[in-house]
Amino acid sequence: MERHPRHPPMNEPAGLLPVDKPEGPTSHDVVGLARRALGTRRIGHTGTLDPFASGLLLLCVGRATRLARYLGALDKTYVARMRLGVATDTDDATGAVTSVSDDWTRVTAAGVEAALARQVGEIEQTPPAFSAKRIQGERAYRLARSGRPAAIAAVPVRIDAIRLIRFEPPEADFEITCGTGTYIRAVARDAGRALGVGAHLTRLRRTRIGRFDVADAVPALRLDDPAAVRAAWIEPLAAVRHLSRIDLAADQIPVVVRGGAIPSPPLPDRSGPVALAAHGRLVAIGEVQGDRVQPRTVIA
Repeated sequence: MERHPRHPPMNEPAGLLPVDKPEGPTSHDVVGLARRALGTRRIGHTGTLDPFASGLLLLCVGRATRLARYLGALDKTYVARMRLGVATDTDDATGAVTSVSDDWTRVTAAGVEAALARQVGEIEQTPPAFSAKRIQGERAYRLARSGRPAAIAAVPVRIDAIRLIRFEPPEADFEITCGTGTYIRAVARDAGRALGVGAHLTRLRRTRIGRFDVADAVPALRLDDPAAVRAAWIEPLAAVRHLSRIDLAADQIPVVVRGGAIPSPPLPDRSGPVALAAHGRLVAIGEVQGDRVQPRTVIA
């Protein structure tokens, strides 16, 4: 079980900060900006965005860094643009061109919709050669950069929906909602292959993570604006609103803080993590074991 440090920093903020990352900086760069703005080193995120991508990053601050594991698996929604007729070795605009075809002129909107629709569901997707997947202990992108690209096995991913929202050949924009681990670059690549013309991703923006929307995020360049940060700030209990919740009785609070189990009331979902709360604040995340709830991650 994870416990809080014996002597946490005084007045350290703890919560979730949704940030709108611009194109260019890395996710780590944004974390660095937030660390300086908030005056704390304890900041992590729930999933990176490539430098060329923009959109929603969920930053976990202070003790709330322990919540990352309960947020990282949330479904994600992106708006993406692909360029038909050109394939690259990275499957996006940062890579070297590997093939060019003029056959994109014969591609129709219906054809693009069909190529995207065939990827909806639980599918096997081959990650890009330039990805963070480990192959015999080495990152795939390092092998590719060194001229030793290795075959990457397909992995199961889940794509809930893809919708074509703009078609102005050779470009096509689409919105996609998917499970964690899905490569949107690979979606564009595979659509291009299905159409027989090749394709790569030229723009990517993450608009939602679970119920969190980029419209409610603080722009990364305004992290030094306390009012903007306060407007976007989410308290730990609100951050895990997607979990089942138990409101603790007064005598249960010290038991949970010490890592002790408590009786489990009826719950709509007994299979997943459970938020344990008191006085409107998150105390811990637990899991149901028989007729008891065992704390696993203590926050308070």
